[in-house]
Order: sequence, then C-alpha cells, then structure tokens
Amino acid sequence: MIEGIVVVLLVIGTSFALLASIAILRMPDLYTRMHGSTKCATLGVGCTILAAAIEFENMGTTTAAILIVGFLFLTAPVAAHMIGRAAYRDKVAMWPGTIVEEVPPSEDRHAIRIKSGKNQT
Repeated sequence: MIEGIVVVLLVIGTSFALLASIAILRMPDLYTRMHGSTKCATLGVGCTILAAAIEFENMGTTTAAILIVGFLFLTAPVAAHMIGRAAYRDKVAMWPGTIVEEVPPSEDRHAIRIKSGKNQT
C-alpha cells in the first residue's frame, strides 16, 4: 500500500516538474513563464519530497521533509512575486496579447506597451 502511494506521489511530482519545464518553453513572456513554472515546480518538488518522507518512514526524514515542503510553499510564491515586481518596475515588456494589467500604467510603461503593439483603450 505504501509503495503505491509513493509511486503515485512520484508520478504526480514528475508530471508537475514536466509541466513547469513546458511552461518555461511555451509561455510568451517573463510574467507568464514565471507563473507557470513557480506553481508547477513547487507542487512537483513538494510531491517528490513527500514521497521520500513516506518511503523512508523515519521520524527525522519525515520531519525534515515536512519542513522543506513548508519552507518551499512559503518562499517560492514570495520570491516569484518579488521577481515579477522587479521586472515590472524595470519595464520588462509584457506579451502584446495581455488583456488586463491591474497596476495603473505610468507614462513610461504606456510608451513601452504602445511600442510592443498593444492597443490601449
């Protein structure tokens, strides 16, 4: 029974890791690449580490695995947000097909969006 759970967690973790790598290759700009890769990689690594914790059935290993997963779930989204915010402030161009920009654009940001082919309304 335990081996089946470990296999399922490893397959899920590997699938999410594969989706993260596909997101990096297929998404059109920095912001969507970062979104896809952060979410998928966090879940992939979390499932893989939990599979290791279940497989080894050791209190020390399980405690370390839970702490690692908790730390990863707390830090990865914050790091991705900070990188995205820094990129936005550095005026990294968005994909021209971006429909909603929740942050009001500044004058410089507006000029960059028009140059990239995005029609402003």
